[in-house]
Amino acid sequence: MVFIHDTQQSLRAAAYLVNTMPGYDDEDTLTTLEEFDEYLRVNPYTGLIRRDVSELEAIRAIRPRLRRLWEVDREAAVPLVNGLLRDGHALPRLVIHDGFDWHVHATSDDAPLATRILVEAAMAFVDVIRADEYDRVRICSADDCEGVYVDYSKNGSKRYCDSGNCGNRMNVNAYRRRKARESA
Repeated sequence: MVFIHDTQQSLRAAAYLVNTMPGYDDEDTLTTLEEFDEYLRVNPYTGLIRRDVSELEAIRAIRPRLRRLWEVDREAAVPLVNGLLRDGHALPRLVIHDGFDWHVHATSDDAPLATRILVEAAMAFVDVIRADEYDRVRICSADDCEGVYVDYSKNGSKRYCDSGNCGNRMNVNAYRRRKARESA
Protein backbone atom coordinates (compact mmCIF):
# COMPACT_ATOMS: atom_id res chain seq x y z
CA MET A 1 0.00 0.00 0.00
CA VAL A 2 1.49 3.25 -1.10
CA PHE A 3 -0.22 6.59 -0.76
CA ILE A 4 1.20 9.71 -2.30
CA HIS A 5 3.02 12.22 -0.12
CA ASP A 6 0.14 14.63 0.50
CA THR A 7 -2.23 11.80 1.41
CA GLN A 8 0.20 10.38 3.96
CA GLN A 9 0.94 13.84 5.33
CA SER A 10 -2.77 14.61 5.77
CA LEU A 11 -3.46 11.24 7.39
CA ARG A 12 -0.56 11.70 9.82
CA ALA A 13 -1.68 15.24 10.66
CA ALA A 14 -5.25 14.05 11.28
CA ALA A 15 -4.07 11.17 13.51
CA TYR A 16 -1.75 13.51 15.41
CA LEU A 17 -4.62 15.94 15.98
CA VAL A 18 -7.00 13.20 17.12
CA ASN A 19 -4.33 11.89 19.48
CA THR A 20 -4.22 15.25 21.27
CA MET A 21 -7.70 14.51 22.66
CA PRO A 22 -7.98 13.21 26.21
CA GLY A 23 -8.01 9.40 26.35
CA TYR A 24 -8.27 6.91 29.20
CA ASP A 25 -5.87 8.58 31.61
CA ASP A 26 -4.37 11.11 29.25
CA GLU A 27 -5.04 14.77 29.38
CA ASP A 28 -5.78 17.07 26.47
CA THR A 29 -2.46 17.95 24.85
CA LEU A 30 -3.72 20.78 22.67
CA THR A 31 -4.75 23.48 25.12
CA THR A 32 -2.07 26.14 24.74
CA LEU A 33 -0.70 28.20 21.88
CA GLU A 34 2.66 26.52 22.49
CA GLU A 35 1.09 23.09 21.94
CA PHE A 36 -0.65 24.45 18.84
CA ASP A 37 2.71 25.72 17.55
CA GLU A 38 4.17 22.24 18.11
CA TYR A 39 1.30 20.68 16.13
CA LEU A 40 2.02 23.11 13.28
CA ARG A 41 5.77 22.45 13.47
CA VAL A 42 5.24 18.71 13.10
CA ASN A 43 2.36 19.10 10.64
CA PRO A 44 3.07 22.16 8.49
CA TYR A 45 0.26 23.80 6.54
CA THR A 46 0.44 26.41 3.84
CA GLY A 47 -1.89 29.36 3.58
CA LEU A 48 -3.25 31.69 6.21
CA ILE A 49 -2.45 30.67 9.80
CA ARG A 50 -3.29 33.13 12.58
CA ARG A 51 -1.88 31.14 15.54
CA ASP A 52 -4.28 32.77 17.97
CA VAL A 53 -6.66 31.50 20.64
CA SER A 54 -9.73 31.52 18.38
CA GLU A 55 -7.93 29.44 15.76
CA LEU A 56 -6.72 27.04 18.45
CA GLU A 57 -10.30 26.63 19.70
CA ALA A 58 -11.54 25.98 16.16
CA ILE A 59 -8.88 23.30 15.70
CA ARG A 60 -9.78 21.69 19.02
CA ALA A 61 -13.45 21.65 17.99
CA ILE A 62 -12.86 19.57 14.84
CA ARG A 63 -11.11 16.71 16.60
CA PRO A 64 -14.27 14.66 17.33
CA ARG A 65 -15.26 14.74 13.63
CA LEU A 66 -11.85 13.41 12.68
CA ARG A 67 -11.88 10.80 15.47
CA ARG A 68 -15.13 9.42 14.10
CA LEU A 69 -13.28 8.36 10.92
CA TRP A 70 -11.29 5.88 13.02
CA GLU A 71 -14.41 4.49 14.69
CA VAL A 72 -16.23 3.35 11.56
CA ASP A 73 -15.66 0.96 8.70
CA ARG A 74 -15.13 1.85 5.06
CA GLU A 75 -18.83 2.00 4.16
CA ALA A 76 -19.76 4.17 7.14
CA ALA A 77 -16.81 6.48 6.44
CA VAL A 78 -18.18 7.53 3.05
CA PRO A 79 -20.98 9.80 4.33
CA LEU A 80 -18.63 11.24 6.96
CA VAL A 81 -16.02 12.09 4.31
CA ASN A 82 -18.67 13.50 1.98
CA GLY A 83 -19.95 15.66 4.84
CA LEU A 84 -16.47 17.03 5.52
CA LEU A 85 -16.01 17.86 1.84
CA ARG A 86 -19.47 19.46 1.61
CA ASP A 87 -19.08 21.51 4.79
CA GLY A 88 -15.64 22.68 3.69
CA HIS A 89 -16.96 23.75 0.26
CA ALA A 90 -14.22 21.64 -1.30
CA LEU A 91 -13.19 22.57 -4.80
CA PRO A 92 -10.17 20.45 -5.70
CA ARG A 93 -7.39 21.90 -7.84
CA LEU A 94 -3.87 20.83 -8.74
CA VAL A 95 -1.00 22.86 -7.29
CA ILE A 96 2.77 22.62 -7.12
CA HIS A 97 4.87 24.39 -4.48
CA ASP A 98 7.61 24.09 -1.86
CA GLY A 99 9.47 21.36 -3.71
CA PHE A 100 6.49 19.00 -3.82
CA ASP A 101 5.26 17.69 -7.14
CA TRP A 102 1.68 18.21 -8.31
CA HIS A 103 -0.85 17.56 -5.59
CA VAL A 104 -4.40 18.54 -4.72
CA HIS A 105 -5.59 21.47 -2.63
CA ALA A 106 -9.33 21.53 -2.15
CA THR A 107 -9.84 24.83 -0.31
CA SER A 108 -8.58 28.33 -0.80
CA ASP A 109 -5.33 29.26 0.94
CA ASP A 110 -7.17 31.83 3.04
CA ALA A 111 -9.90 29.44 4.26
CA PRO A 112 -9.86 28.97 8.03
CA LEU A 113 -7.18 26.49 9.08
CA ALA A 114 -9.75 24.20 10.74
CA THR A 115 -11.63 23.99 7.43
CA ARG A 116 -8.43 23.25 5.52
CA ILE A 117 -7.48 20.51 7.98
CA LEU A 118 -10.91 18.86 7.71
CA VAL A 119 -10.94 19.02 3.92
CA GLU A 120 -7.36 17.77 3.55
CA ALA A 121 -8.14 14.89 5.89
CA ALA A 122 -11.30 14.13 3.91
CA MET A 123 -9.35 14.13 0.64
CA ALA A 124 -6.81 11.73 2.18
CA PHE A 125 -9.59 9.43 3.35
CA VAL A 126 -11.02 9.52 -0.19
CA ASP A 127 -7.74 7.93 -1.30
CA VAL A 128 -7.88 5.35 1.49
CA ILE A 129 -11.46 4.42 0.61
CA ARG A 130 -10.80 4.28 -3.14
CA ALA A 131 -7.71 2.11 -2.61
CA ASP A 132 -9.79 -0.25 -0.44
CA GLU A 133 -7.26 0.12 2.37
CA TYR A 134 -9.60 1.23 5.15
CA ASP A 135 -8.61 -1.76 7.28
CA ARG A 136 -5.33 0.11 7.86
CA VAL A 137 -7.18 2.93 9.67
CA ARG A 138 -6.88 1.72 13.25
CA ILE A 139 -7.23 2.39 16.93
CA CYS A 140 -4.34 1.22 19.10
CA SER A 141 -4.67 -2.38 20.35
CA ALA A 142 -3.16 -1.57 23.74
CA ASP A 143 -5.76 -2.10 26.43
CA ASP A 144 -5.06 1.28 28.01
CA CYS A 145 -4.76 3.46 24.89
CA GLU A 146 -7.22 5.10 22.51
CA GLY A 147 -4.58 6.44 20.12
CA VAL A 148 -5.26 6.28 16.39
CA TYR A 149 -2.95 5.62 13.46
CA VAL A 150 -2.82 4.48 9.86
CA ASP A 151 -0.81 1.31 9.34
CA TYR A 152 1.73 1.94 6.57
CA SER A 153 3.60 -1.32 7.18
CA LYS A 154 4.15 -3.50 4.14
CA ASN A 155 2.20 -6.46 5.50
CA GLY A 156 -0.42 -4.47 7.44
CA SER A 157 0.56 -5.99 10.78
CA LYS A 158 1.02 -2.89 12.94
CA ARG A 159 -1.11 -3.08 16.09
CA TYR A 160 -0.06 -0.14 18.23
CA CYS A 161 -0.01 3.62 17.83
CA ASP A 162 3.05 5.83 17.83
CA SER A 163 1.72 8.12 20.56
CA GLY A 164 3.57 6.45 23.38
CA ASN A 165 5.37 3.23 24.02
CA CYS A 166 2.29 1.04 23.64
CA GLY A 167 3.98 -1.70 21.62
CA ASN A 168 6.89 -2.04 24.04
CA ARG A 169 4.60 -1.91 27.08
CA MET A 170 2.24 -4.56 25.72
CA ASN A 171 5.13 -6.83 24.67
CA VAL A 172 6.65 -6.57 28.17
CA ASN A 173 3.25 -7.37 29.71
CA ALA A 174 2.85 -10.43 27.46
CA TYR A 175 6.38 -11.57 28.30
CA ARG A 176 5.69 -11.25 32.03
CA ARG A 177 2.43 -13.20 31.70
CA ARG A 178 4.23 -15.99 29.81
CA LYS A 179 6.98 -16.11 32.44
CA ALA A 180 4.44 -16.20 35.25
CA ARG A 181 2.62 -19.12 33.59
CA GLU A 182 5.90 -20.97 33.07
CA SER A 183 6.92 -20.65 36.70
CA ALA A 184 3.49 -21.53 38.06
